[in-house]
Amino acid sequence: TRRGADARTIGDALPRAPQPFVSHRTHVMAALGSAMRATTILPSARAFAGRKHAKKAQVSTVTRAASAEKAGPKIVEVAAAVDHNDLLPEGLYCNAHYQTTRRKTRTVTIGNVKLGSDHPIVRQTMTTSDTRDVEATVAEVIKCADAGAEMVRITVQGMQEAKACKVIKETLMAKGYTTPLIADIHFAPKVAMMVAECFDKIRVNPGNFADGRKTFEEKLYETDEEYNEELEMIEETFTPLVLKCKERGVAMRIGTNHGSLSARTLSRYGDTPAGMVESAFEFARICRKHDYHNFVFSMKASNPLVMVQAYRLLAHEMWKLGWDYPLHLGVTEAGEGEDGRMKSSIGIGALLLDGLGDTIRVSLTEASHLEMEPCTRLRDLGMDACEKKIGVEKFDETARDFKSFGRRESQLPVQKEDDAIDLRNVLHRDGSVLSAVTPEMLASEDPFYRDLGAKLAVGMPLRDIATSDSIILREIPKPDDEKANRSIRRLQEIGVGVLAPVDALAKTPVANAIAMVAAKDAATATIPDCAARVAVVIDGTESEEEIVAALATDPVMCLIATAPGVSRLHASRRVFEWMHRAGSAVPVIHNMQFDASAEKDTVVIESGAQAGGLLCDGLGDGVVVEHPGVPLSYLRTTSFGLLQGSRMRNTKTEYVSCPSCGRTLFDLQEVTAAISERTGHLPGVAIAVMGCIVNGPGEMADADFGYVGGAPGKIDLYVGKEVVKRGIDNDTACDELIQLIKDHGRWVEKEVEEEEAVAA
Repeated sequence: TRRGADARTIGDALPRAPQPFVSHRTHVMAALGSAMRATTILPSARAFAGRKHAKKAQVSTVTRAASAEKAGPKIVEVAAAVDHNDLLPEGLYCNAHYQTTRRKTRTVTIGNVKLGSDHPIVRQTMTTSDTRDVEATVAEVIKCADAGAEMVRITVQGMQEAKACKVIKETLMAKGYTTPLIADIHFAPKVAMMVAECFDKIRVNPGNFADGRKTFEEKLYETDEEYNEELEMIEETFTPLVLKCKERGVAMRIGTNHGSLSARTLSRYGDTPAGMVESAFEFARICRKHDYHNFVFSMKASNPLVMVQAYRLLAHEMWKLGWDYPLHLGVTEAGEGEDGRMKSSIGIGALLLDGLGDTIRVSLTEASHLEMEPCTRLRDLGMDACEKKIGVEKFDETARDFKSFGRRESQLPVQKEDDAIDLRNVLHRDGSVLSAVTPEMLASEDPFYRDLGAKLAVGMPLRDIATSDSIILREIPKPDDEKANRSIRRLQEIGVGVLAPVDALAKTPVANAIAMVAAKDAATATIPDCAARVAVVIDGTESEEEIVAALATDPVMCLIATAPGVSRLHASRRVFEWMHRAGSAVPVIHNMQFDASAEKDTVVIESGAQAGGLLCDGLGDGVVVEHPGVPLSYLRTTSFGLLQGSRMRNTKTEYVSCPSCGRTLFDLQEVTAAISERTGHLPGVAIAVMGCIVNGPGEMADADFGYVGGAPGKIDLYVGKEVVKRGIDNDTACDELIQLIKDHGRWVEKEVEEEEAVAA
């Protein structure tokens, strides 16, 4: 069975309107979520097909000025300083696809912090306290700063909060803390003007800054004139803040969120990366019109794939326009624990390894100062990669298109007539997890089966939804190790593959095993008779000729286990390019090996950044993570978390959980934990847990059900983007959510695990 999907274009060169597309339930839709979920996304006028006088809507032509912008033109006419044809070729979004070098940017000044490519990547976080509680907010900022935060964002939703901000700033300064403070603004231009008097930076959301208290209703525009009328209103509303920030030396972040695009943008682009970029550019053009350049961009989404696509498109479009503004990176609503860290590592890490990003925030549903540890690890990973310029020799890349997403097409194992056992399930169509095991693990039997994710029935292992698909034997059990060899046979009987090095199999045969052969030796290696198949191991130092020769041996899979000092991201891209040229559909497994000194968080961060950066491009069919000092169960669940975070294989409930802020209307950490405890056994179900609805139902774009703070002590429940129950008491809201899931046929009862296995 072949798997994969045709690429779907998700962002043409702006400001052209994106081409309409039809999305089917494919790997593409599953990966990119709501950005590809609608059955049809069209320019707005086409939605008027049933009206007699509908006019086709098109994005207005933007005049590209050959010289500096003048103050007079309408914003819709303000664009680049140079013609895009004089800049980079189509398809480029970073300095080099084969090496990590930092994207060159201007320097933006935020208080006493310099931000841009000439400076280290800046770490930041956001407070969760009520901004009106000056004492609590000051204490939280100090705790964050002491933990390593170089900037701290504070929500400012009204005038009372804005007044408190002045006292917060003064109190911190009196205590000797000069950490720049950032005001998080939604809906409130007047509040932004007030807080710009005392804070160092203003974050504005183009999706709701000028809209007032949005109703989130859908809007349709029949003509360009109607579409651009609102742009003039946006300019009128936003310009005073631009002038204020310019006058006072205050910085700004134009921060687009995938889930909170304006109705105007959605009508033209849908909730796509192209819409996110154009939404930010509309505000940037106003800044540039007034010669204000002390700003940065962000393109956040809860789906790491959408987030990566949007930032890449943003970087590409800025290069075409000759813009050099810094980037703030973040995956919004990432959640908590390992899952939140994994999602953030996939999105942020993938971009950092391409040299993109100048400041980062890891958004976790945890205490704000706890974000700094993973934030620091990611900062160090990005800075180290840029300083060392990790990479491989230059090569031409033709197969990967950053504007499109499609899983690479691969060939799953096929059963042969003379096969003694069923080998069709050694890999999974949605993404495979392999686990490296030892003879001691195998000999423990029942505990080992549980660590491998198998169910037990009277002592016999059975495959479950998150059972490892294959195991790797770095050391083969001795022939007289009865328990270990029995475990191997039992796993093979339920379709779990068994891989071992070819030399080890020659010395100690294992019936129906898969022999692991180095790519450089594959063409000449002698395969033991006990081996049912061959797996090629690639270390990233091979030539194209050696890779092609290895592929000619008809391997069941390739494992990329990069040699020490070889950049996994760049070497793997090169391997995939060579496989594409060779027309190979052999599945590829990313094999990450850590030494005993690596901490658990390092495993999560580096696995997410390196393998996730490839899986975001649809490059790879599974993972195996090895660490001699970390429990097998942890490595397995981390691997499945990596696949789920990369929008491949769902093995547990997906949570879209906001990190909390001063707007939150309930104890987000406590409620998220309670919901997770009761609903965590629903693979394929996505639940959004949101402290408030400030950014609209769109923040739940990837969720099936939503649990949202509507008022103090009250919860609103959503199905998709539609509210179905309002004003439910906190005490009963979790029960109501579960009933809602049941009403929609998505509930299953938890299975009771066998407490005691009976020996077979």
